[in-house]
Amino acid sequence: MVVDVAQTIATEVLRRDPVNGIRIVGIDGPSGSGKSVLAAQVSRLLAAPIIEIDDFVSWDCFADWWPRFDAQVLSPLLAGQDAVYQARDWNDWYGSSLGAWKTRHWQPTMIVEGVTCTRSATTGRLAYAVWVEAPADLRLARGMARDTAFPGKKALWQRWMLEEDAFFAADNTRNRADVIVDTSTFGVATT
Repeated sequence: MVVDVAQTIATEVLRRDPVNGIRIVGIDGPSGSGKSVLAAQVSRLLAAPIIEIDDFVSWDCFADWWPRFDAQVLSPLLAGQDAVYQARDWNDWYGSSLGAWKTRHWQPTMIVEGVTCTRSATTGRLAYAVWVEAPADLRLARGMARDTAFPGKKALWQRWMLEEDAFFAADNTRNRADVIVDTSTFGVATT
């Protein structure tokens, strides 16, 4: 059950020493694996805000968004400051336009959730890293159910999944995780 897993993660996070006074929890894994559902549960248990990587990525920008995330979110939080960042405008579904600015006020525990958020550049900067996974066919089905209104979505998802596979293999992301969660047994539907 996802609630039991979230409780275990929350308990482990609170046992960790903060990094520069903050416990940043990264919840990573491929798209459609159930990261958002798990992050919402962990967030509730820790009373910790979530910063979503979906505010940074776009279909045409798999990994190049990282410097902006680091400068606007990760580095400020680790310096005891608020995260102030310009979010991705998803009204521009196929592009990479930026939209409104968001502020997430610094708190002693915060969650970053989304694809590649625990990449090697975060080593030593996160208090806890979670890897969420599910079989590729299930992840694709979840994506198709979630992104219903956009023509060409299956081709986008399939291309994206190949980019994820290549990135995660080269980065060794899964092997650095503190815990690995397989959501295929939970029947989790991503939001």
